[in-house]
Amino acid sequence: MALQIKQHSTITELPAQQWARLLTHDNPFVSHAFLAALEHNGCVGAALGWQPCFLGAWEDGVLFGAVPMYLKENSYGEFVFDWSWADAYRHFGNSYYPKLVVASPYTPATGPRLLLAEDAPATLGRQLIDAAIAEARGRGLSSLHWLFPAQDELPLLESAGMLRRVGVQYHWLNPGYRDFQDYLDALTAAKRKMIRRERRKVAEQGVEIERRFGNELSDSEWRVVYALYAEIYQRKWGFPTLNETFFREVGETMGDQVLVVLAYHDRRCVAGAIDFVGGGVLYGRHWGCFGNYDSLHFELCYYQGIELAIERGLQRFEPGAQGEHKISRGFLPQFTWSAHWLAHPGFRRAVERYLRTEAQEMERYAAELSQHSPFRETP
Repeated sequence: MALQIKQHSTITELPAQQWARLLTHDNPFVSHAFLAALEHNGCVGAALGWQPCFLGAWEDGVLFGAVPMYLKENSYGEFVFDWSWADAYRHFGNSYYPKLVVASPYTPATGPRLLLAEDAPATLGRQLIDAAIAEARGRGLSSLHWLFPAQDELPLLESAGMLRRVGVQYHWLNPGYRDFQDYLDALTAAKRKMIRRERRKVAEQGVEIERRFGNELSDSEWRVVYALYAEIYQRKWGFPTLNETFFREVGETMGDQVLVVLAYHDRRCVAGAIDFVGGGVLYGRHWGCFGNYDSLHFELCYYQGIELAIERGLQRFEPGAQGEHKISRGFLPQFTWSAHWLAHPGFRRAVERYLRTEAQEMERYAAELSQHSPFRETP
């Protein structure tokens, strides 16, 4: 097979019908609809430091593989923190930016990054990794970073000379609960009591909860949902990188892969959480609230998601990065990964030493946190 690997400055050069050939395991964040919506609505681009430069492997006009890759001018929106690496690189008179990043923008969720057709040659995954490294080297860049890849990609990445990095998130796993009460019964008495108390407080405040899928919301409802999403950034002096038209587009194009959990008080929408669904996994992504309601964050961001996961038989609920408070609600430590190619040999050796120490610390950290499991028997 005479495959040709090309670099693409926009996903529109990789049409949706061709992208559909690639095995993405129903992961919403590498779907054509999600990545295209980011571009259509100006959520990525040179101005934001996420400039698309996808790789595509073609033969006779047929796409056999792709890699979602971006030229980055900063480290915002990656959730694998390398600010200290950039500082160290700059300290010795070198420019860390721009760099190349293989990722789904603004999304700390594990998923496929080597997108391969079922009939792709067995060697294509390694060829695409080598092409990404060659792109970084050819541009004279400091580094290439492969963020939150599926675990089965790690051996290929390491065989290409990339350094593995370990992280920790907190995920809820579903062993086959019949309903929410069955889940509660698996917890210790103290944690079961805590969750019941938090849910009761929400009801006692007169708050009503409603679940809606993306294609069920009107433009005016999306306007409110976006205002809720933007509120937390504005309150914390941040910048809401996603915009209202992006949410409306994914709501329309991704349908029931977008879940919005809304809270109403006195007939007014006062809070909302935005989740995505795919591949047997629920992903919690965004949350916002007008006002101060006791325990409402836990209800919208955790308990409603757990209920939905049980109802739909989903295997896992990933509520996003960070947050040790999630452990007491049934979200246990799970490892995540990234892989890194660094051009400067001396810098690579220093980072490699650092990553060995960091990995040991992450393993100790996860083991220690696991001792605080709220379950009577750890799933």
